[in-house]
Amino acid sequence: MRILLTGIAGFIGFHVATTLLERGDEVVGLDNLNSYYDVRLKKTRLSRIARHSGFSFVLADLSDRDAMERTFAATRPERVIHLGGQAGVRHSISDPHPYVQSNVLGFLHVLEGCREHRVDHLVFASSSSVHGANAALPWSVHQGADHPLSFYAATKKSNELMAHAYAHVHQLPVTGLRFFTVYGPWDRPDMAMYKFASAIVEGRPLDVYNEGRMRRDFTYVGDVVDGVIRALDHPARPNPAWSGSAPDPATSAAPYRLYNIGSGRPTELLTYITLLEEAFGKRATTRLLPMQPGDAQATWADIEEARVDLGYAPRMPLEEGIRRYAAWFKEYYLA
Repeated sequence: MRILLTGIAGFIGFHVATTLLERGDEVVGLDNLNSYYDVRLKKTRLSRIARHSGFSFVLADLSDRDAMERTFAATRPERVIHLGGQAGVRHSISDPHPYVQSNVLGFLHVLEGCREHRVDHLVFASSSSVHGANAALPWSVHQGADHPLSFYAATKKSNELMAHAYAHVHQLPVTGLRFFTVYGPWDRPDMAMYKFASAIVEGRPLDVYNEGRMRRDFTYVGDVVDGVIRALDHPARPNPAWSGSAPDPATSAAPYRLYNIGSGRPTELLTYITLLEEAFGKRATTRLLPMQPGDAQATWADIEEARVDLGYAPRMPLEEGIRRYAAWFKEYYLA
């Protein structure tokens, strides 16, 4: 199967591409290699992917309409995994413009390419952050998600709405995946695990927001990859029981589905830090701070729909996942 994978040099994209290539798929990877974080890390990921046969790379920006049209025309993918876009909840508060260019306009270009070339199935990355101010835990895809707490979350919610419109008007099968606090080897330097790990190793204070009274549904990247590929292999179909008089946000009369991809096991932030201390063999110095704008106090994924429909079953215990992360961190940054 020929798959176009956007954001291939990114954290999750790297792992998804590697797994697809190892199972024998042909992968066309697209990325703009922007400088949001260290480009050397992105290029190192790419160099590892390039060891596999069946891989080709396109250097292009999602917001460049002509480049996206050329990519679809030249590669004619059967299915598309859209993981590209501008990441970062907090960065979106101070610099929102790239989020419109990449996450909204860029996603339109992906949708248009899928429509024009009759792609069998589009799987795209949404985010747990769309659940926003919803205080009813665990967060279910059947709940409304209309009160985002950050501009990043608002762009991801817009992706879900745009995708449904294309599924309805053009009968394009589309599946959206709401990722919950992904962690693991090859992560981004702006992510919490890297920030905490580097502070512990360097003996710097850890900034802990809401004085540590936070819970997160930490999800190992290997489990996320499994969810992405299971979704890819199960093209979205219409829900014959869907009703406009009681609309279900997660399904539709169109070929459209939404799933949470998380561990289903929320963990206290201070427990998470303790596990990192054990993995690195060093005590952390914490600096307790107030809640930051854009943050949710707790996240918790209801993954029942993904379990039933896709057979998704996250397996990695947090303790083992953090040990694997620490081993990679030491090899990549400290060796």
